[in-house]
This record gives sequence, C-alpha cells and structure tokens, in this order.
Amino acid sequence: MLGVLVTAFEGPGALVVGELPEPEAHEGQVLIDVEWAGVVFPDVLQTRGEYQTRPELPFVPGWEVSGTVRTDGAGFRAGDRVAALPVTGGFARTAAVDASMVFPLPDNVDTRRGAALPLNYLTAHFALVHRGALRPGEVVLVHGAAGGVGSAACQLAEAYGARVIAVVSTDEKARLARSVGAHHVVRADKFLDAVRTLTDGRGVDLVIDPVGGDRFPDSLRSLRHGGGRLLVLGFAGRGIPTVKVNRLLMTNTSVLGVGMDEYWRQAPEAARAQWRELWPLLRSGRLDPPISSVFPLDQASAALRHLDERKAFGRTLLQIGA
Repeated sequence: MLGVLVTAFEGPGALVVGELPEPEAHEGQVLIDVEWAGVVFPDVLQTRGEYQTRPELPFVPGWEVSGTVRTDGAGFRAGDRVAALPVTGGFARTAAVDASMVFPLPDNVDTRRGAALPLNYLTAHFALVHRGALRPGEVVLVHGAAGGVGSAACQLAEAYGARVIAVVSTDEKARLARSVGAHHVVRADKFLDAVRTLTDGRGVDLVIDPVGGDRFPDSLRSLRHGGGRLLVLGFAGRGIPTVKVNRLLMTNTSVLGVGMDEYWRQAPEAARAQWRELWPLLRSGRLDPPISSVFPLDQASAALRHLDERKAFGRTLLQIGA
C-alpha cells in the first residue's frame, strides 16, 4: 500500500512516501480503508520527536482518518463509514485502529468532513464540558479561533449556549471565526483591551488556549475574578508559559490542563462516550468543520509545512483513497 514514513526526527521535510506492507488488525482493532486523513499539529511535533510520546522510528504518522471498515468485527460491519483516531498510522491507504477509537459517521456527514472531526471536536468537548464545566450563558474566549481546535471550540461553545469571543490575526481568519459561531472577533495584539470592553470590565468565564507563548499573561488577566478558568490545550506559539500562582490566589481563578491522549489512556472507552454526546449535534449539522486546504498523499510534507508555518486556517486534509 502507499503510505508515508517518518525515518528521522528532522521535521516535515524528511517524510518519505512509498510502498509499505499493509497493517494487520489485532484483536480489538478495526481495519479501515482510508479515504481522508486530517493533518493536525501533533503530526508536526511527532516528525521532530517533540510530542509528549515519541514513537519508535520508522513509523507512519497520522492522528486522524476517515474511510470504510474492511471486515466485520469489534462491533463494526464491512462497509461502515467511520472516522477514527489511530494516533500513528493514518497517512496510509489502510490503517488498523483500536475499536475504542473508531466512530460511526451519521448519514449526513461525508468521509471528507469526517476526517476533520475526531481529534479537534473531542478535544474541544473534553475542554469545555469535562475540564471547563461550561454553563449556558458564560463567556468563552478562544485563541487560535481559525485553527482546527479553535474553530471546533467556537462551534461547540456556541452550540452549548455560550457567548464566544474569537481571537484571530487576519481578516480572513476573522471571517472563518464568524462562520463557526463566534459572536465577537478581536485581534490577537489587542485582545485584552477588547475583552474588557466587550465584558464591561468583568472578564471572561473561560479561556481556550491552544497557543500559549506570550499571550498567556494577558489571558490570565482576561479572566473574571471569582471563578474564571484558563484551559491549556497546547503550545502552537512554541513558548511554554509559566504561571505565577499568587495571581490565581488573589483572583480566585484556575489554570487547567487539557491532555486528551493521557485521558484516553486512562479511560479507553471515554472517547466513544464523548462521541455519543456529540452525535445529536453532528446529525443536526451544528458541528461542521471548515476545510480550507486539501493535499494529495504524496504531498504530505507540504501539508505539514503548511500547518507548521501557520499558513493554515480551518482544517487541512490529505486525500488518500477517496
């Protein structure tokens, strides 16, 4: 089968495309004929060996895919349309995925959109519902709102009745953020002043931060006193910030980590339970990932560089077998 290999931790440019042996599905796994693969920031980090867990070389990258189930088993039937989270192995024509990380697609969701759903929407759901304890009517500030997880967070927070303030850097990204449910859009270089104006000085209840870096101090300052929560989802801005905990003490605010892969390792069935919670919103069309870039499989390096250089907005996909 055609696939992509990481043979050295040298970044997206070092990917090798070629013929690979097909994987075998072990007990409890589902064999999927892959049609589309989502390109996500953890893929970029894994090509450098910078992700929290480092696969042994060589390996096939690819966190999320969509396609059809090849054979009956593990609760699925041949021909079922699914999305899945292999974590590694997705950038190939066939993937073997643990059944707990395989998700049926509603009839109204095609496999192209399906590949853009699992990681970002399950992450946003875990952040907003499980870690952030979002309540209807609260105000949510979303950094990186035109990115994959940011746009998912905007859409899901709006669906759950929150007022959403999106942080972006360009007019094009502002348009995308509005299209996924943001009620207000502010620029990254002046977001703290804008938040204070929009909330009449009160601050926001929840901050979704997949960026980190030098925005972090002002994100803390944007929280309302007496219950504001800042959720750390990642560090797309490269810098890993630190917290002066005396500020948390003085303002009665919280900083919470959102680590999906660790959560799923501890509770393997949790992802399927989350998917069931999202199912009504998927069937109704309320959750609809914005897809802006599509690359063929043999241009996987270019797709990852596109994301790494922060040129992407919305979702980037690899077309594999569709």
